[in-house]
Amino acid sequence: MQMNLTPEEMESELGERLKRLRVNRNLEQATVAERAGISVRALRNLESGNGSSLNTLVRVLRALGKEQWLETIAPIATIDPLMLTRAAIPRQRASKPRTKTKENNGKSSEK
Repeated sequence: MQMNLTPEEMESELGERLKRLRVNRNLEQATVAERAGISVRALRNLESGNGSSLNTLVRVLRALGKEQWLETIAPIATIDPLMLTRAAIPRQRASKPRTKTKENNGKSSEK
């Protein structure tokens, strides 16, 4: 999937990929919808990129045996480069963004 697509284009591309997967497996929409526990209309909306819920996407991926696709969205790093450089405790939470301080009370040191 290209990085410069709009959300609507990405939705359409994802739906097209799911449709290709279903057709390549020679499965009808009604069969996949029944296996996923959703309506044929919901599957049709997902495949056409006309808006769908995350729940519908997960159910369809499971019905097609492709739930591992979800693990590629935000994989957990197995090696943290910072941990290799120092003996640190693994992070438990995100830090607050640093605020910039004014140097010399906002005066420039250039002459």
